[in-house]
Amino acid sequence: MFRVMHSFFLATVLLGITVASPVRADESHPFATAHYVLQVSQDDPARWKLAMNNAVNLQQHYGPDKVDVVIVAYGPGLKMLLKNAKTSKRVESLSAAGIEFDACHNTMKAMAKKLGHMPKLTPAAKVVPGGVIRIGELEQKGYSYIKP
Repeated sequence: MFRVMHSFFLATVLLGITVASPVRADESHPFATAHYVLQVSQDDPARWKLAMNNAVNLQQHYGPDKVDVVIVAYGPGLKMLLKNAKTSKRVESLSAAGIEFDACHNTMKAMAKKLGHMPKLTPAAKVVPGGVIRIGELEQKGYSYIKP
Protein backbone atom coordinates (compact mmCIF):
# COMPACT_ATOMS: atom_id res chain seq x y z
CA MET A 1 0.00 0.00 0.00
CA PHE A 2 2.86 2.39 0.87
CA ARG A 3 4.43 1.84 -2.56
CA VAL A 4 1.18 2.62 -4.33
CA MET A 5 0.66 5.79 -2.27
CA HIS A 6 4.30 6.80 -2.75
CA SER A 7 4.06 6.28 -6.54
CA PHE A 8 0.79 8.21 -6.68
CA PHE A 9 2.29 11.05 -4.62
CA LEU A 10 5.41 11.18 -6.78
CA ALA A 11 3.37 11.20 -10.01
CA THR A 12 1.15 13.98 -8.62
CA VAL A 13 4.14 16.09 -7.63
CA LEU A 14 5.83 15.62 -11.02
CA LEU A 15 2.62 16.48 -12.85
CA GLY A 16 2.23 19.57 -10.69
CA ILE A 17 5.74 20.70 -11.49
CA THR A 18 5.17 20.17 -15.20
CA VAL A 19 1.89 22.09 -15.18
CA ALA A 20 3.09 24.84 -12.84
CA SER A 21 6.29 25.63 -14.72
CA PRO A 22 5.74 25.66 -18.48
CA VAL A 23 8.78 25.41 -20.71
CA ARG A 24 9.63 28.84 -22.04
CA ALA A 25 11.21 29.06 -25.45
CA ASP A 26 12.63 32.51 -24.71
CA GLU A 27 12.67 34.99 -21.88
CA SER A 28 11.59 38.06 -23.85
CA HIS A 29 7.96 37.30 -23.00
CA PRO A 30 8.13 35.02 -19.95
CA PHE A 31 4.45 34.06 -20.11
CA ALA A 32 4.30 33.50 -23.86
CA THR A 33 2.40 30.43 -24.96
CA ALA A 34 3.38 30.66 -28.63
CA HIS A 35 6.78 31.13 -30.25
CA TYR A 36 7.48 31.93 -33.91
CA VAL A 37 10.57 32.64 -35.97
CA LEU A 38 10.14 34.20 -39.40
CA GLN A 39 12.86 34.00 -42.04
CA VAL A 40 13.65 36.94 -44.32
CA SER A 41 16.34 36.00 -46.82
CA GLN A 42 15.29 37.74 -50.02
CA ASP A 43 15.83 41.27 -51.31
CA ASP A 44 12.10 41.70 -51.84
CA PRO A 45 10.23 44.52 -50.08
CA ALA A 46 6.93 42.70 -50.65
CA ARG A 47 8.27 39.73 -48.66
CA TRP A 48 9.55 42.05 -45.93
CA LYS A 49 6.09 43.58 -45.65
CA LEU A 50 4.51 40.12 -45.57
CA ALA A 51 6.85 38.98 -42.78
CA MET A 52 6.07 42.07 -40.71
CA ASN A 53 2.33 41.67 -41.37
CA ASN A 54 2.57 38.03 -40.27
CA ALA A 55 4.30 39.14 -37.06
CA VAL A 56 1.57 41.69 -36.33
CA ASN A 57 -1.14 39.11 -37.05
CA LEU A 58 0.48 36.70 -34.57
CA GLN A 59 0.54 39.38 -31.88
CA GLN A 60 -3.08 40.29 -32.58
CA HIS A 61 -4.17 36.66 -32.40
CA TYR A 62 -2.34 35.64 -29.21
CA GLY A 63 -1.85 39.03 -27.56
CA PRO A 64 1.52 40.79 -27.46
CA ASP A 65 2.54 39.29 -24.10
CA LYS A 66 1.49 35.76 -25.06
CA VAL A 67 3.65 35.31 -28.15
CA ASP A 68 7.35 35.61 -28.96
CA VAL A 69 7.97 36.65 -32.55
CA VAL A 70 11.48 36.85 -33.99
CA ILE A 71 12.21 37.95 -37.54
CA VAL A 72 15.65 36.78 -38.69
CA ALA A 73 17.14 38.56 -41.69
CA TYR A 74 20.16 37.23 -43.57
CA GLY A 75 21.59 37.15 -47.07
CA PRO A 76 19.85 39.63 -49.37
CA GLY A 77 17.04 39.93 -46.79
CA LEU A 78 19.36 41.80 -44.43
CA LYS A 79 18.68 44.93 -46.49
CA MET A 80 15.34 45.08 -44.66
CA LEU A 81 17.22 46.03 -41.47
CA LEU A 82 19.51 48.68 -42.93
CA LYS A 83 19.26 52.07 -41.28
CA ASN A 84 18.33 53.80 -44.55
CA ALA A 85 15.81 51.14 -45.70
CA LYS A 86 12.23 52.24 -46.36
CA THR A 87 11.20 49.71 -43.73
CA SER A 88 13.31 51.16 -40.91
CA LYS A 89 10.51 53.18 -39.27
CA ARG A 90 8.15 50.21 -39.28
CA VAL A 91 10.89 47.91 -37.95
CA GLU A 92 11.48 50.39 -35.10
CA SER A 93 7.76 50.57 -34.37
CA LEU A 94 7.30 46.78 -34.35
CA SER A 95 10.40 46.36 -32.21
CA ALA A 96 8.89 48.76 -29.66
CA ALA A 97 5.78 46.54 -29.75
CA GLY A 98 7.86 43.49 -28.79
CA ILE A 99 8.82 41.90 -32.11
CA GLU A 100 12.51 40.99 -32.26
CA PHE A 101 14.58 41.66 -35.38
CA ASP A 102 17.81 39.66 -35.73
CA ALA A 103 20.53 40.57 -38.24
CA CYS A 104 23.06 38.01 -39.49
CA HIS A 105 26.64 38.99 -38.70
CA ASN A 106 27.98 36.69 -41.42
CA THR A 107 25.95 38.62 -44.00
CA MET A 108 27.12 41.91 -42.50
CA LYS A 109 30.76 40.86 -42.92
CA ALA A 110 30.13 39.87 -46.56
CA MET A 111 28.43 43.22 -47.21
CA ALA A 112 31.33 45.05 -45.54
CA LYS A 113 33.77 43.54 -48.03
CA LYS A 114 31.73 44.98 -50.90
CA LEU A 115 30.97 48.33 -49.25
CA GLY A 116 34.34 48.89 -47.61
CA HIS A 117 32.62 49.34 -44.22
CA MET A 118 30.12 47.53 -42.02
CA PRO A 119 26.53 48.25 -43.03
CA LYS A 120 24.60 50.52 -40.69
CA LEU A 121 21.56 48.83 -39.21
CA THR A 122 18.41 50.24 -37.72
CA PRO A 123 18.83 50.50 -33.92
CA ALA A 124 16.10 47.85 -33.48
CA ALA A 125 18.27 45.18 -35.08
CA LYS A 126 20.01 42.69 -32.82
CA VAL A 127 23.14 41.23 -34.40
CA VAL A 128 23.41 37.44 -34.15
CA PRO A 129 26.38 35.30 -35.29
CA GLY A 130 24.48 33.71 -38.18
CA GLY A 131 20.92 33.88 -39.46
CA VAL A 132 20.49 30.17 -40.14
CA ILE A 133 22.20 29.40 -36.82
CA ARG A 134 19.71 31.63 -34.99
CA ILE A 135 16.74 30.03 -36.74
CA GLY A 136 18.03 26.55 -35.86
CA GLU A 137 18.58 27.50 -32.22
CA LEU A 138 15.08 28.92 -31.95
CA GLU A 139 13.55 25.84 -33.57
CA GLN A 140 15.40 23.68 -31.02
CA LYS A 141 13.79 25.82 -28.29
CA GLY A 142 10.34 25.07 -29.68
CA TYR A 143 9.73 28.00 -32.03
CA SER A 144 7.55 27.39 -35.08
CA TYR A 145 9.37 28.24 -38.31
CA ILE A 146 7.68 30.44 -40.91
CA LYS A 147 9.09 31.49 -44.27
CA PRO A 148 6.75 34.07 -45.78
